[in-house]
Amino acid sequence: MPKIVDHEKQRKRIAEATWTVIMRDGIEKATVRNIAKEAGMSAGALRYYFSSQSELLAFSMKLVSERVRKRIEAIPRSTPPLEGIKRCLLEILPLTNETKKEMEVWLSFTQRALWDSELQPLSKQIYNELQTAIKMLLELLGHLGLLRPDVSIELETERLYALVDGLAMHGIMQPDKLSPSQMEEIVEYHLRSICR
Repeated sequence: MPKIVDHEKQRKRIAEATWTVIMRDGIEKATVRNIAKEAGMSAGALRYYFSSQSELLAFSMKLVSERVRKRIEAIPRSTPPLEGIKRCLLEILPLTNETKKEMEVWLSFTQRALWDSELQPLSKQIYNELQTAIKMLLELLGHLGLLRPDVSIELETERLYALVDGLAMHGIMQPDKLSPSQMEEIVEYHLRSICR
């Protein structure tokens, strides 16, 4: 009887092998051959799931985005609003081994998207989704009457996005200078500065 293969599970396994190669060797070594070897399969078998390196990298990045979204959706609705919003923002930051891995992959992907035209639409899409999510969090604060009345939603969306993005980059590039607890404290401090 032929073996039944869960293709989506296999694609995720390949994506995780891609993350491992990127983190260990850099994105320039994330070739089909190296990823196939890491996943314990032939390059031909890998090409059955992904026809190009860019397609594989795009799927790997979508998987990062999906994981972040699932963690955010798992935050209980009963969480007090300000705490819930803080927790949403913290899910983007490299505070755990899992989120550090995701952020390293994200930074590598973003760098490659600067010159890989196949990856640029996805890079822009994820940027826009994150920016929209931050704007929605701020609008929620406003709707609940927690946001200071002088705060511009448009400007604060850009500022908060830049803060989170900068903390994420510093958390990866300078982990000895910016601890997870410091990142959390900075996010909380900023949220309190824009709230009543």
